[in-house]
Amino acid sequence: MADWPAAFESVTDPARAAALLDPLRARILTLARQPASATELGARLSLPRQRVNYHVRQLAVAGLLKRAGRRRRRNMFEQLYVASARGYVLSPELLGDTVADWRAIEDTESAAYLMALTAQVQADLSRTSRGEGRRSPAFALKSQFRFKTQEERERFARELKDALVSVIARFTSPSLARDGKPAAGEPYRLVLGCYPFVATSRSLGEPSS
Repeated sequence: MADWPAAFESVTDPARAAALLDPLRARILTLARQPASATELGARLSLPRQRVNYHVRQLAVAGLLKRAGRRRRRNMFEQLYVASARGYVLSPELLGDTVADWRAIEDTESAAYLMALTAQVQADLSRTSRGEGRRSPAFALKSQFRFKTQEERERFARELKDALVSVIARFTSPSLARDGKPAAGEPYRLVLGCYPFVATSRSLGEPSS
């Protein structure tokens, strides 16, 4: 049996997405991060086994639950299931042509522009995770900080932009060859966002990077 659950799974199929958005099925997947039977899941949810078993079967058909062996219970065997992943991401590809397009948003300093950019990032990584094209290393940097004044924020943005442009100019290669075809090398995207957030006790305890 494969190693389940995986760290995460990007969902691009509408039927699987609908299953994730169903509150009961989402709860079942949360409880099934460790192998469990429909009987066990029903007891934890305080619901009849027959009702839970129906949803378990539907989740298994959708590939969101995987068979995890059998266990003897009195004079019978019960099937164990485990979630296919510990967490899921709904790919923006689900929205088709209605997905937000950053090119259609003029205000590049708006939350809408950043959200549209992150939608493209998710879609790109979703395709990469499915093996569409060569898999390549990605890197990420997360940090959180505070500005006391608007002037500090604007100065930070200018200096960070200048620094990034300098680094990119030193290391990047041309995107197109002289004949107009893609140049040698592998294309990468860099999306950098800085935004205010509502602080919680959990977020304040997160490491800065």
